Amino acid sequence: MNNASDFSVSFTVGKSPAEAFRAINQVSGWWSEEVEGETDREGAVWHYHFQDVHRCTMEITEMVPDKKVVWRVLDNYFKFTEDQSEWIGDTIVFEIAQSDGKTEVTFTQHGLTPANECYEICEGAWTNYLTDSLRLFIETGKGRPNATGKPRTEYEEQVMKD
Repeated sequence: MNNASDFSVSFTVGKSPAEAFRAINQVSGWWSEEVEGETDREGAVWHYHFQDVHRCTMEITEMVPDKKVVWRVLDNYFKFTEDQSEWIGDTIVFEIAQSDGKTEVTFTQHGLTPANECYEICEGAWTNYLTDSLRLFIETGKGRPNATGKPRTEYEEQVMKD
């Protein structure tokens, strides 16, 4: 179900849909070096963590080569929210489309809405990782993931101080 208030962001790159698809599935190259497990196979379950600030477990539920990647959030923990159920059960979708020789990547987290306690922090962090790090990773092969234990965005720095 697509809710108009679900968080979504898009960007365009001058690379092929195949290159975008490969980059999305190399999560440690653009989101975090603290990823454990396979992130490039349908049915795989993998884990992300950033210090004691954010941990989550993802399952890859759908992969359509060069077109779509879907993750389901199996478990999640935020140090900075009272509601520990946020994100659990959310679906994260990457849609890839080619138009006029360019490739558009659209990211939507179904379930992440302005009603979420984490929304402001999550919106800022996702926007940064997607439009900066993932975009660079697709275009140049070098993203800007957070390094082991080090904050990379102002949002990570903010929650580490809290």
